[in-house]
Amino acid sequence: METPVFSKFFGNLPDGNEVLLFTLCNKNGAELSVMNYGATITSLKIPISETKKVDVVLGFDTLDDYINSFDLPSAPYFGTTVGRFAGRINNAQFSLNDKKIQLNKNHGSHNIHGGNDGFSRKFWKLISSAENDNPSITFQYISENNEENFPGKLTANVTYTLTDSNELIVDYSAISTEDTVINCTQHSYFNLDDQADTIANQTLFVNSKQILETTSENIPTGNFVNLENHKFDFLNPKNAPNQIDNTFVLEHNNEVKAWLFSEKNNLKMSVFTSQPAVHIYVGGNCFNQIKGKENANYHAQSGICFETQNYPDAPNHRHFPSAVLRKGETYHHKTTFKFENI
Repeated sequence: METPVFSKFFGNLPDGNEVLLFTLCNKNGAELSVMNYGATITSLKIPISETKKVDVVLGFDTLDDYINSFDLPSAPYFGTTVGRFAGRINNAQFSLNDKKIQLNKNHGSHNIHGGNDGFSRKFWKLISSAENDNPSITFQYISENNEENFPGKLTANVTYTLTDSNELIVDYSAISTEDTVINCTQHSYFNLDDQADTIANQTLFVNSKQILETTSENIPTGNFVNLENHKFDFLNPKNAPNQIDNTFVLEHNNEVKAWLFSEKNNLKMSVFTSQPAVHIYVGGNCFNQIKGKENANYHAQSGICFETQNYPDAPNHRHFPSAVLRKGETYHHKTTFKFENI
């Protein structure tokens, strides 16, 4: 059996920081690789037989490709930790404690995924690893007060655990020196059929009866759309859509929140989360400018994201779940991706 946690050199950032690639292995042969640039998942290999594993997340072979991907016409954020605020914030502004906060506009006139230089592009410090039956690794990033114009010095941790039940557990926590807003998510693109394929033939279930209504610029209006007889009603499982970029309101129960199934590999991934929503996005297009892993040409249906999170634009809607993190309180978000051979 391989060592539960090991690392290798993956490259240097322009500022000289050394990026390491850490790999966690469980007793079943599953392997999770994560780097400390963006606290990014680079691969997740799940056994589908005694002799074959499938890498179920999209990504690149080199650090330079990850860095350069942010210059693509639409940055894919493959496998990254997104923060301080995942999703869109209308007009890149909100009010907190009766004070207007103006963020950087990096998505037209709006803010998305934390701004110009969010958590996905930061160097995260390794603070601990555990080589037990369920190997885990924890990274930390300290976001200074007013970074990207967000208030408060925020200390954020993310722990990745690979259990012997073939579960990937993603656990976020954060504290701030001042009242602030926060909404972290994991931005892996999943494809249970491997790298050079499409998710179009995989079956999707989402435990949701409503999505957020949005404008033509995908900004929440504050209203909800009922999914009965809607094309995005996945309570009755059906093929994953070719195009989707929507936030699903999750049912308040202890059941699975979503699942994806590959008939080709007889592999099922179930999603569990403490968050009130999951933003589902199909994409991965690298515009023939950067090759993916296994020399794949990623396209607009290469993978599907399950961005478990609070509602986008929550700071601007009082009836949405609060995204405010008060000074002295702790933000916590836990999501589990469970893999099963069916």
